[in-house]
Order: sequence, then structure tokens, then C-alpha cells
Amino acid sequence: MMRYSPERKEAVLKKMLPPANKTIKEIAREEGISEATLYNWRKGARAEGRLLPDGGATPAGWNSVDKFAAVLETAALFEALVIDWLREASVAAVSRRLGLSWNAIDGIMQWAVQRGLAWREAVSPTRIGVDETAFRKRHDYVTVVSDQDNGTVLHVADDRSLESLGGYYDTLSEAQKGGIESIAMDMWPAYIRATLDAVPDARTKIAFDKFHVVKYLGKAVDKVRRAEHRALRAEGREDLTRIKHRWLMNPQNMSRQQWRGFKALRESTLKTARAWAIKEFGMSLWHYSRRTWTEKGWQRWLAWVTRSRLGPVKKVARTIKAHLWGIINAVVLKADNGGAESINSRIKMIKVRSRGFRNKERFRNAIYFHLGGLDLYPAGVSQQGLPT
Repeated sequence: MMRYSPERKEAVLKKMLPPANKTIKEIAREEGISEATLYNWRKGARAEGRLLPDGGATPAGWNSVDKFAAVLETAALFEALVIDWLREASVAAVSRRLGLSWNAIDGIMQWAVQRGLAWREAVSPTRIGVDETAFRKRHDYVTVVSDQDNGTVLHVADDRSLESLGGYYDTLSEAQKGGIESIAMDMWPAYIRATLDAVPDARTKIAFDKFHVVKYLGKAVDKVRRAEHRALRAEGREDLTRIKHRWLMNPQNMSRQQWRGFKALRESTLKTARAWAIKEFGMSLWHYSRRTWTEKGWQRWLAWVTRSRLGPVKKVARTIKAHLWGIINAVVLKADNGGAESINSRIKMIKVRSRGFRNKERFRNAIYFHLGGLDLYPAGVSQQGLPT
């Protein structure tokens, strides 16, 4: 029996479709393939739901089966078109452009997400990021778990509670949880507890994000600056007037001229200069790679802070000391939540484009739709909107 490649078979089947609409006999003569083989190919394609009417028949002459298949295929292609539009614009905008109701377009989005989640194969991430993003103001959040290797959202859950993150871990097998190498997060107690309860050896894998440590220290420096500024102005001195941005600016973003101009301030005896130096020394420790040296470096930093007599900095140091194990993990594992923060920014853009969401379910599905890396198209339709 002669064997034919899948490419040859597909090319032959296309000749049965409009605009060619060739009969089995015509194709057999052109291709040198037996009619029996061609009938079997057409029968198999029809069993897969593909529209392959009898050759030479116009739509008016199709039987009920062919007409129903045409309706299904057309509906799938239209759904794919809507999905492509939704990738670029809001539900309201697509609704206006296509002349359909908001509910109809939103329904296609919701169903596409449900289908994509159902089809998604089991994912075994090695490096994940955990972050919260605001649904609305007044501390109304959702928890977002992302794969740091490919930048896709793995899980979205209401609130930022123990159950919010625990629900994600419950979807993983023991082997999958054991395969996780790092979990980047902030110092939120519920996330820490959920991870310690679910992930083997979690205390060596949880990495507290550098961004949050920098944020805490930056606020501490600013509190020292404000207090000192008030005290100096009471004495008639303007040493710290109109230079707030210099203390908060990342030295790596300073030009040479700015750095030289900042020299006198950073080398002064001001308390703010001391707080700034402490912050910068802490930031330099993130370049370490060995656990032993990293731990020694942070112990030196804590000792310096203890002697500093700078209240706001000492307060942050207590937080850092309590979470030092996770900070050291972040330094050694080179893990941070930069990817999750990038996803958070994109989620904010989705919210702005959609002008908010009616409820958390739609918000959650919008995140999955745009950032979940899901196969959203109907069965038999490719990303280009063509039957497969």
C-alpha cells in the first residue's frame, strides 16, 4: 500500500473545499490516487468535524450535515476573530466595532478562558513569583502566582490570605512542589505560612524580594531626613532644603556631574548621610553569591544599624533581622520579583483599558486571558484564525 505524507494528504483535501470544489474523480485523475483512498480521507476528515461537502456542490445543494458543519466552522472562525480583537482592545470597544452586545463579547472572553484553562497541560514551574495586585481601592486584592521563567500567570485567587496561595499549592503534586527551586515574594505573613506548609524545604527556597527591602530602607532614610530637616530649620540652617530627590535617587542612575555634586552631602556628618550610607551598604550585599559571606555581610550591617542611633533605620533593621533567612536566600538564589512586578504593571494597564471590572471573576479571567499563556481558540482553529 502506498503511503502519503500528511502534507500531501492536506493539500489534496483542500482541493475538495471552495473555491475549487473538485470531485473525487477529478482529484483521482490529477493526483494519481485511488478513489477509494480519497473517499476514506474525506470520511476521516468529516469525522473530525471538518467541512468537506461533495465535490461540485454549491452551498444551496449541500445536505443538512454539510450545512451544520459549515455553521459550526463559521462560528469557530468568528469566535477566533473576536478573540484576536480582544487581545488588542477592551470588551466595550470590540462590542462597538462588531455591532454586538457587551454581554455577547464578554461571553466569548469568559468561555475562551474556561476552555484554555481546561486544555492547559500540567505545569511544573521551577521558579515562581507571588505578588498581590489591587482589584479596587481600600485593600481589596487578588493574589497572582507567575512562572518567572516564561512570564505567564499560573494562578489568580481572591484576597491575599493563607488560602489564596494555599489553593495554588493544592493543585500541584508532591513531585511538582518538590521541583520548585525558588519562590520570590514580599514579607506578607500569609504567603510565608502557606509556602512553609506546602513546599518541601521551603525555608531554603523562599526569597524575599529586593524591591521591598529597598522600599523599606528608602522610606527610613526619608524619615531621618525629614526629622533632621525640621531640626536644622529650627536652628536657621537650610542644609537639607530642596535636595530630597538626591537622597532617594539610585546612585546608578546619577550622571557623573550629579555624583560629584552629591559628594559633599554624602560625606557630611548629617544623620541623613549616615542613614543613606547604611542603606547603600545593605544594597551592595545583593551582589554576593556565597551563603556564608552573605550572612556575614548582613550581620555586619545589622551591627552597624544597632550602633547608629537612627530610629527609623533601626525599626527596618528589626524587620530585616526577622526575615534575614529569606533575604539571604534571595541573594544566593539570585531570585527577585521583578517578573511579577512587570506582570503587575501589565495588569494595571488591563484595568485602565477596561475602565475597571464589575467583579473579581471578570478581573481574574481578564488576567488569564491576556497573561495566562492559554490556548484560547476553539478546537480546530489556529492562532491565525484558519482551520487546522
